Amino acid sequence: MSVLVAHLAATWAMIGLIWFVQIVHYPMFNRVGESSFARYQRIHQQRTSWIVLPLMVVELITAIWLAVAPPEMLERPWVTINLGLLVLIWLSTFLVQVPLHRRLERGFDEKAHARLVATNWIRTALWTGRGVLLAILIVVAGA
Repeated sequence: MSVLVAHLAATWAMIGLIWFVQIVHYPMFNRVGESSFARYQRIHQQRTSWIVLPLMVVELITAIWLAVAPPEMLERPWVTINLGLLVLIWLSTFLVQVPLHRRLERGFDEKAHARLVATNWIRTALWTGRGVLLAILIVVAGA
């Protein structure tokens, strides 16, 4: 049960964070100013990593654990779907958003910024969907 609680906590922490990033943080990148944007972007990535990476790692480890050895109150197909959605988030992060952040490290790029804001909806939707799925599973399982 503690694995499920850790997973749920990490997931919902990421949901709150991704919505803040999507609605507040990323859209304001274009207000930083071109002369200081590259430095701002590097600092943003460093500081964000201290929060995001531990949560994402906990989320991944606990999702794998739940898929391999699900608690008896959770059905394996649902925890497998949960893990699959998380894999999609990781793929989007490292194949789409991270390269866009790297591009922005060289300076503000309006197209890269617009693409970052647009493609981050993928992660926002997937994390939100996972959170709803987990909440339903918890309620249905009576945990």
